[in-house]
Amino acid sequence: MRTLILSAVLITASLCSMTAQAANNMLIEAGKTYVELAHPIPVLELDKIEVVELFWYGCSHCYALEPTINLWVRRLPSDVNFKRIPAMFGGLWDVHGQLFLTLEAMSAAHKVHDAVFSAIQKEGNSLTKLEDMVNFVITQGIDKDKFLAIFNSFAIHNQITQVKKLVQNCGVQGVPTIIINGKYRFDLGTTGSPEQTLNIADQLIIKERAAKSEMARLTGDAQRAH
Repeated sequence: MRTLILSAVLITASLCSMTAQAANNMLIEAGKTYVELAHPIPVLELDKIEVVELFWYGCSHCYALEPTINLWVRRLPSDVNFKRIPAMFGGLWDVHGQLFLTLEAMSAAHKVHDAVFSAIQKEGNSLTKLEDMVNFVITQGIDKDKFLAIFNSFAIHNQITQVKKLVQNCGVQGVPTIIINGKYRFDLGTTGSPEQTLNIADQLIIKERAAKSEMARLTGDAQRAH
């Protein structure tokens, strides 16, 4: 009897392992698991593969993705550049986006980002008014006058315009959305889970790395031919 039970346990464990492996090896397909943009958007560093996460502080799905994506970002290789960009569709989206861009301009986004998410998603502090934001960032060690000056600056308003144009050009309709190297777009709705979202990101990073290597090879061959 013990042998039968042990065999059943081993079989179940094997099936679970095979299921998990199949999930980890999820095949990606343009038009289904991701969208290839008709017009790629510019990236910041041409020598790296750029990963952009479009998010909103008021999005519970974005908040749920945070622990998984934070661990993933720490393991990214040196040829990958990760960047968060706030999606702006008007109203409160813009308010929270302006808050993030201001913190980023102050080099405080990394330190305060999680605290802002927690305040909105867990503590019921919606941070809808500038006064509320100021009172909150002060508790995070941010200088009030510097924050206000940057929040209302031309540079931040110019960034807001650029972000809105990016969101429109990428055809983003919701968050969290991931964009790989300005070419490929997908979101949690099509992937099904945070783990699968990043699994697809990994595969598209590999795809882009191979494309870059091939382009470098062709360029080298062309130069040698001359």
